[in-house]
Amino acid sequence: MLQRTPLYETHVAMGGRMVEFAGYELPVQYPAGPTAEHHAVRTAAGLFDIDHMGQFEIGGPDAEICLQQLQVWDLDQMAEGEAHYSVLCYDDGTVVDDIFLYKLHRRWLMIVNASNRAKDWAWIEHHLHGYDAALIERSDELAMLALQGPKAEQILQKLTSYPLVTVAPRTAVETQIGGLMVIAGRTGYTGEDGFELYVPVEGVVTFWRLLLDAGKEDGLLACGLAARDSLRFEASMPLYGHELSPQINPLEARLGWTMSWNKPFIGRDALLKVKLEKPARLLVGLEMVEKAVPREHYDVASDGQVIGHVTSGMKSPTLDKFLAMAYVPSAYSALGTRLDVIVRGQPKAAVVVKRPFYKPKYKV
Repeated sequence: MLQRTPLYETHVAMGGRMVEFAGYELPVQYPAGPTAEHHAVRTAAGLFDIDHMGQFEIGGPDAEICLQQLQVWDLDQMAEGEAHYSVLCYDDGTVVDDIFLYKLHRRWLMIVNASNRAKDWAWIEHHLHGYDAALIERSDELAMLALQGPKAEQILQKLTSYPLVTVAPRTAVETQIGGLMVIAGRTGYTGEDGFELYVPVEGVVTFWRLLLDAGKEDGLLACGLAARDSLRFEASMPLYGHELSPQINPLEARLGWTMSWNKPFIGRDALLKVKLEKPARLLVGLEMVEKAVPREHYDVASDGQVIGHVTSGMKSPTLDKFLAMAYVPSAYSALGTRLDVIVRGQPKAAVVVKRPFYKPKYKV
Protein backbone atom coordinates (compact mmCIF):
# COMPACT_ATOMS: atom_id res chain seq x y z
CA MET A 1 0.00 0.00 0.00
CA LEU A 2 1.53 3.28 -1.10
CA GLN A 3 1.62 6.15 1.37
CA ARG A 4 0.24 9.59 0.63
CA THR A 5 1.20 13.03 1.89
CA PRO A 6 -1.51 15.31 3.35
CA LEU A 7 -1.52 17.17 0.00
CA TYR A 8 -2.44 14.12 -2.11
CA GLU A 9 -6.02 15.22 -2.82
CA THR A 10 -4.81 18.75 -3.56
CA HIS A 11 -2.31 17.43 -6.12
CA VAL A 12 -4.99 15.35 -7.84
CA ALA A 13 -7.37 18.33 -7.93
CA MET A 14 -4.62 20.43 -9.52
CA GLY A 15 -4.12 17.86 -12.27
CA GLY A 16 -0.93 16.40 -10.87
CA ARG A 17 0.11 13.11 -12.49
CA MET A 18 0.73 10.80 -9.55
CA VAL A 19 3.47 8.16 -9.57
CA GLU A 20 5.15 5.87 -7.05
CA PHE A 21 8.35 7.20 -5.47
CA ALA A 22 10.03 5.82 -2.34
CA GLY A 23 6.80 4.15 -1.24
CA TYR A 24 4.67 7.29 -1.77
CA GLU A 25 2.22 8.51 -4.40
CA LEU A 26 3.66 11.85 -5.47
CA PRO A 27 3.14 14.24 -8.39
CA VAL A 28 5.73 13.77 -11.12
CA GLN A 29 4.35 16.81 -12.95
CA TYR A 30 1.40 19.19 -13.26
CA PRO A 31 -0.39 20.28 -16.46
CA ALA A 32 2.25 22.94 -17.25
CA GLY A 33 4.78 20.11 -17.68
CA PRO A 34 8.21 19.43 -16.16
CA THR A 35 10.13 21.73 -18.52
CA ALA A 36 7.95 24.73 -17.65
CA GLU A 37 8.23 23.84 -13.97
CA HIS A 38 12.02 23.59 -14.25
CA HIS A 39 12.32 27.00 -15.93
CA ALA A 40 9.95 28.55 -13.37
CA VAL A 41 12.38 27.62 -10.60
CA ARG A 42 15.35 29.01 -12.52
CA THR A 43 13.62 32.31 -13.37
CA ALA A 44 10.88 32.84 -10.75
CA ALA A 45 9.88 30.19 -8.21
CA GLY A 46 8.54 26.68 -7.78
CA LEU A 47 6.70 24.99 -4.91
CA PHE A 48 7.36 21.33 -4.12
CA ASP A 49 5.66 18.85 -1.79
CA ILE A 50 8.61 16.97 -0.30
CA ASP A 51 6.77 15.54 2.69
CA HIS A 52 7.95 12.04 1.78
CA MET A 53 11.28 13.00 3.37
CA GLY A 54 11.84 11.86 6.95
CA GLN A 55 12.25 14.31 9.83
CA PHE A 56 13.89 13.14 13.04
CA GLU A 57 14.39 15.25 16.14
CA ILE A 58 17.30 14.50 18.47
CA GLY A 59 17.46 16.11 21.88
CA GLY A 60 18.76 15.59 25.40
CA PRO A 61 22.03 16.35 27.22
CA ASP A 62 24.12 14.03 25.00
CA ALA A 63 22.43 14.84 21.67
CA GLU A 64 25.37 16.75 20.21
CA ILE A 65 27.98 14.30 21.55
CA CYS A 66 26.10 11.42 19.95
CA LEU A 67 25.56 13.25 16.65
CA GLN A 68 29.26 14.03 16.43
CA GLN A 69 29.90 10.28 16.30
CA LEU A 70 27.02 9.49 13.95
CA GLN A 71 27.86 11.80 11.05
CA VAL A 72 30.90 13.30 9.35
CA TRP A 73 30.52 17.09 9.84
CA ASP A 74 32.00 18.83 12.89
CA LEU A 75 29.03 20.19 14.83
CA ASP A 76 31.28 22.44 16.90
CA GLN A 77 31.37 24.67 13.82
CA MET A 78 27.59 25.21 13.96
CA ALA A 79 25.80 27.89 15.96
CA GLU A 80 22.12 27.73 16.90
CA GLY A 81 20.02 28.38 13.83
CA GLU A 82 22.57 27.02 11.36
CA ALA A 83 22.11 24.11 8.98
CA HIS A 84 24.52 21.81 7.15
CA TYR A 85 24.61 18.91 4.72
CA SER A 86 26.28 15.76 6.04
CA VAL A 87 26.60 12.00 5.63
CA LEU A 88 25.97 8.95 7.82
CA CYS A 89 28.51 6.20 7.18
CA TYR A 90 28.87 2.53 7.98
CA ASP A 91 32.06 1.25 9.64
CA ASP A 92 33.54 0.51 6.21
CA GLY A 93 33.00 4.11 5.11
CA THR A 94 30.13 3.48 2.71
CA VAL A 95 26.97 5.59 2.88
CA VAL A 96 24.02 4.89 5.15
CA ASP A 97 22.35 8.09 3.94
CA ASP A 98 23.03 11.72 3.13
CA ILE A 99 21.24 14.07 5.50
CA PHE A 100 20.62 17.69 6.40
CA LEU A 101 21.04 18.87 9.98
CA TYR A 102 19.46 21.93 11.60
CA LYS A 103 20.69 23.11 14.98
CA LEU A 104 17.53 24.47 16.59
CA HIS A 105 16.85 25.67 20.13
CA ARG A 106 17.83 22.80 22.49
CA ARG A 107 17.40 20.19 19.76
CA TRP A 108 18.55 19.00 16.35
CA LEU A 109 16.40 18.33 13.31
CA MET A 110 17.70 15.70 10.91
CA ILE A 111 16.24 15.33 7.41
CA VAL A 112 16.65 11.89 5.82
CA ASN A 113 15.71 10.34 2.50
CA ALA A 114 12.26 8.78 2.26
CA SER A 115 13.53 5.40 1.04
CA ASN A 116 15.92 5.22 4.01
CA ARG A 117 13.59 6.43 6.75
CA ALA A 118 13.08 3.09 8.54
CA LYS A 119 16.68 2.01 8.02
CA ASP A 120 18.07 5.32 9.29
CA TRP A 121 15.81 5.25 12.34
CA ALA A 122 17.00 1.76 13.31
CA TRP A 123 20.64 2.64 12.66
CA ILE A 124 20.51 5.85 14.72
CA GLU A 125 18.51 4.22 17.51
CA HIS A 126 21.09 1.45 17.76
CA HIS A 127 23.91 3.98 18.16
CA LEU A 128 22.02 6.01 20.78
CA HIS A 129 22.53 3.27 23.37
CA GLY A 130 24.63 4.60 26.22
CA TYR A 131 23.83 8.25 25.50
CA ASP A 132 21.38 10.49 27.36
CA ALA A 133 19.65 11.46 24.15
CA ALA A 134 16.18 10.99 22.69
CA LEU A 135 15.26 10.24 19.08
CA ILE A 136 11.80 11.58 18.18
CA GLU A 137 9.93 10.83 14.95
CA ARG A 138 8.51 14.11 13.61
CA SER A 139 7.73 12.96 10.05
CA ASP A 140 4.01 12.58 10.69
CA GLU A 141 3.71 15.88 12.60
CA LEU A 142 5.63 18.17 10.27
CA ALA A 143 4.82 18.56 6.59
CA MET A 144 7.81 19.50 4.45
CA LEU A 145 7.59 21.87 1.48
CA ALA A 146 10.24 23.54 -0.67
CA LEU A 147 9.82 27.03 -2.13
CA GLN A 148 12.73 27.51 -4.53
CA GLY A 149 13.82 30.15 -7.01
CA PRO A 150 15.06 33.76 -7.24
CA LYS A 151 11.63 35.11 -6.23
CA ALA A 152 11.13 32.70 -3.31
CA GLU A 153 12.01 35.27 -0.65
CA GLN A 154 9.67 37.99 -1.94
CA ILE A 155 6.81 35.48 -2.23
CA LEU A 156 7.28 34.07 1.26
CA GLN A 157 7.70 37.57 2.71
CA LYS A 158 4.06 38.31 1.81
CA LEU A 159 2.99 35.77 4.46
CA THR A 160 5.18 36.89 7.38
CA SER A 161 6.37 39.99 9.20
CA TYR A 162 9.73 38.35 9.91
CA PRO A 163 12.48 40.02 7.80
CA LEU A 164 13.50 37.07 5.62
CA VAL A 165 16.32 39.10 4.13
CA THR A 166 18.15 38.50 7.43
CA VAL A 167 17.98 34.69 7.04
CA ALA A 168 21.35 33.72 5.59
CA PRO A 169 21.98 30.66 3.40
CA ARG A 170 22.24 27.42 5.39
CA THR A 171 20.43 28.88 8.40
CA ALA A 172 16.90 28.48 9.73
CA VAL A 173 14.38 30.51 11.67
CA GLU A 174 11.28 29.45 13.62
CA THR A 175 8.60 32.08 13.11
CA GLN A 176 4.98 32.78 12.19
CA ILE A 177 4.31 32.37 8.47
CA GLY A 178 0.79 32.27 7.07
CA GLY A 179 -0.63 32.10 10.59
CA LEU A 180 1.38 28.99 11.52
CA MET A 181 4.58 28.45 13.46
CA VAL A 182 6.98 27.32 10.73
CA ILE A 183 10.63 26.29 10.61
CA ALA A 184 12.01 28.02 7.51
CA GLY A 185 15.44 26.87 6.42
CA ARG A 186 17.28 28.75 3.68
CA THR A 187 18.26 25.45 2.15
CA GLY A 188 17.25 23.44 -0.89
CA TYR A 189 17.97 20.93 -3.59
CA THR A 190 17.68 22.93 -6.82
CA GLY A 191 20.74 25.15 -7.14
CA GLU A 192 18.60 28.23 -6.51
CA ASP A 193 17.94 30.43 -3.50
CA GLY A 194 14.89 29.37 -1.55
CA PHE A 195 13.43 27.84 1.57
CA GLU A 196 12.56 24.43 2.91
CA LEU A 197 9.52 24.82 5.13
CA TYR A 198 8.45 22.61 8.03
CA VAL A 199 4.75 23.19 8.65
CA PRO A 200 2.32 21.65 11.18
CA VAL A 201 0.65 18.90 9.18
CA GLU A 202 -2.88 19.99 10.13
CA GLY A 203 -2.36 23.34 8.41
CA VAL A 204 -0.36 22.36 5.34
CA VAL A 205 -3.22 22.25 2.80
CA THR A 206 -4.20 25.84 3.58
CA PHE A 207 -0.54 26.86 3.71
CA TRP A 208 0.11 25.35 0.26
CA ARG A 209 -2.79 27.34 -1.21
CA LEU A 210 -1.66 30.54 0.51
CA LEU A 211 1.80 30.17 -1.03
CA LEU A 212 0.45 29.54 -4.54
CA ASP A 213 -1.85 32.55 -4.22
CA ALA A 214 0.98 34.74 -2.88
CA GLY A 215 3.22 33.78 -5.79
CA LYS A 216 0.70 33.82 -8.62
CA GLU A 217 1.73 37.26 -9.95
CA ASP A 218 5.41 36.33 -9.62
CA GLY A 219 5.20 33.25 -11.82
CA LEU A 220 5.22 30.64 -9.05
CA LEU A 221 4.34 27.12 -10.25
CA ALA A 222 3.64 23.92 -8.35
CA CYS A 223 6.40 21.48 -9.33
CA GLY A 224 6.68 17.70 -9.39
CA LEU A 225 9.38 15.07 -9.09
CA ALA A 226 10.57 15.40 -12.70
CA ALA A 227 11.51 19.06 -12.29
CA ARG A 228 13.03 18.38 -8.88
CA ASP A 229 15.29 15.75 -10.47
CA SER A 230 16.38 17.87 -13.43
CA LEU A 231 17.10 20.84 -11.17
CA ARG A 232 19.21 18.87 -8.70
CA PHE A 233 20.96 17.12 -11.59
CA GLU A 234 22.06 20.38 -13.21
CA ALA A 235 23.45 21.51 -9.84
CA SER A 236 25.19 18.08 -9.54
CA MET A 237 23.56 17.28 -6.23
CA PRO A 238 23.67 13.57 -5.37
CA LEU A 239 20.55 11.42 -5.18
CA TYR A 240 20.62 8.39 -2.89
CA GLY A 241 20.31 5.20 -4.92
CA HIS A 242 22.10 6.89 -7.84
CA GLU A 243 25.26 8.77 -6.80
CA LEU A 244 25.18 7.39 -3.24
CA SER A 245 24.55 3.89 -1.87
CA PRO A 246 25.92 1.31 0.60
CA GLN A 247 28.42 0.40 -2.15
CA ILE A 248 29.77 3.95 -2.49
CA ASN A 249 31.83 6.05 -0.08
CA PRO A 250 31.70 9.87 0.21
CA LEU A 251 35.22 10.37 -1.16
CA GLU A 252 34.33 8.58 -4.39
CA ALA A 253 31.23 10.79 -4.56
CA ARG A 254 33.39 13.95 -4.21
CA LEU A 255 31.88 14.74 -0.81
CA GLY A 256 35.20 15.06 1.00
CA TRP A 257 34.24 18.68 1.78
CA THR A 258 31.61 17.40 4.23
CA MET A 259 34.14 15.47 6.30
CA SER A 260 35.78 16.79 9.46
CA TRP A 261 38.87 14.67 10.03
CA ASN A 262 39.68 16.36 13.36
CA LYS A 263 36.97 14.43 15.21
CA PRO A 264 35.94 10.77 15.48
CA PHE A 265 32.95 9.50 13.50
CA ILE A 266 31.70 6.11 12.36
CA GLY A 267 33.64 5.08 9.25
CA ARG A 268 36.49 7.56 9.80
CA ASP A 269 39.30 4.98 9.85
CA ALA A 270 38.14 3.30 6.66
CA LEU A 271 37.70 6.65 4.92
CA LEU A 272 41.06 7.94 6.09
CA LYS A 273 42.62 4.90 4.39
CA VAL A 274 40.75 5.75 1.18
CA LYS A 275 41.87 9.38 1.47
CA LEU A 276 45.52 8.44 1.89
CA GLU A 277 45.53 5.80 -0.84
CA LYS A 278 43.24 7.83 -3.16
CA PRO A 279 39.84 6.55 -4.32
CA ALA A 280 39.96 3.87 -7.00
CA ARG A 281 37.00 5.47 -8.79
CA LEU A 282 35.44 8.93 -8.86
CA LEU A 283 32.17 10.57 -9.79
CA VAL A 284 32.59 12.67 -12.93
CA GLY A 285 30.48 14.88 -15.15
CA LEU A 286 30.08 13.92 -18.81
CA GLU A 287 28.94 16.00 -21.76
CA MET A 288 27.86 14.13 -24.84
CA VAL A 289 29.82 15.01 -27.96
CA GLU A 290 27.41 12.96 -30.04
CA LYS A 291 23.71 13.67 -29.64
CA ALA A 292 22.29 10.97 -27.34
CA VAL A 293 20.57 10.73 -23.98
CA PRO A 294 22.91 9.13 -21.40
CA ARG A 295 20.54 7.39 -19.00
CA GLU A 296 21.06 5.79 -15.60
CA HIS A 297 22.86 2.40 -15.69
CA TYR A 298 24.26 2.92 -19.19
CA ASP A 299 27.83 1.64 -19.48
CA VAL A 300 30.76 4.01 -19.89
CA ALA A 301 33.61 2.71 -22.04
CA SER A 302 37.14 3.60 -23.14
CA ASP A 303 38.62 2.05 -26.28
CA GLY A 304 35.79 -0.46 -26.37
CA GLN A 305 36.25 -1.61 -22.75
CA VAL A 306 33.53 -0.94 -20.19
CA ILE A 307 35.05 1.00 -17.29
CA GLY A 308 32.08 2.52 -15.46
CA HIS A 309 28.40 3.42 -15.48
CA VAL A 310 26.08 6.39 -15.61
CA THR A 311 24.30 7.25 -12.34
CA SER A 312 22.09 10.08 -13.65
CA GLY A 313 21.72 11.55 -17.12
CA MET A 314 19.39 13.67 -19.24
CA LYS A 315 19.13 16.64 -21.56
CA SER A 316 19.62 19.70 -19.38
CA PRO A 317 16.61 22.05 -19.75
CA THR A 318 18.68 25.10 -18.77
CA LEU A 319 21.88 24.39 -20.69
CA ASP A 320 20.35 22.54 -23.67
CA LYS A 321 23.07 19.88 -23.49
CA PHE A 322 23.04 16.10 -23.02
CA LEU A 323 24.82 15.52 -19.71
CA ALA A 324 25.49 12.73 -17.22
CA MET A 325 27.13 11.89 -13.94
CA ALA A 326 29.06 8.64 -13.90
CA TYR A 327 31.51 6.60 -11.86
CA VAL A 328 34.77 5.81 -13.65
CA PRO A 329 38.25 4.70 -12.52
CA SER A 330 40.25 7.65 -11.20
CA ALA A 331 42.69 7.35 -14.12
CA TYR A 332 39.84 8.40 -16.45
CA SER A 333 38.52 11.27 -14.30
CA ALA A 334 40.61 14.19 -15.61
CA LEU A 335 38.73 17.03 -17.32
CA GLY A 336 38.82 16.61 -21.09
CA THR A 337 39.13 12.81 -21.02
CA ARG A 338 37.32 11.30 -24.01
CA LEU A 339 35.01 8.40 -23.22
CA ASP A 340 32.01 6.65 -24.73
CA VAL A 341 28.55 6.08 -23.30
CA ILE A 342 26.92 2.92 -24.62
CA VAL A 343 23.46 3.98 -25.82
CA ARG A 344 21.27 1.15 -27.12
CA GLY A 345 24.35 -0.91 -27.85
CA GLN A 346 26.15 1.89 -29.70
CA PRO A 347 29.15 3.86 -28.35
CA LYS A 348 28.41 7.59 -28.29
CA ALA A 349 31.28 10.00 -27.74
CA ALA A 350 31.44 12.01 -24.51
CA VAL A 351 33.97 14.12 -22.65
CA VAL A 352 34.63 14.58 -18.92
CA VAL A 353 33.56 18.10 -17.88
CA LYS A 354 33.49 20.14 -14.71
CA ARG A 355 30.65 19.80 -12.22
CA PRO A 356 28.30 21.33 -11.27
CA PHE A 357 26.93 21.72 -14.77
CA TYR A 358 24.87 24.69 -13.57
CA LYS A 359 26.48 27.09 -11.12
CA PRO A 360 24.17 27.40 -8.09
CA LYS A 361 22.78 30.89 -7.52
CA TYR A 362 22.46 31.14 -3.78
CA LYS A 363 22.02 34.38 -1.89
CA VAL A 364 25.39 35.79 -0.83
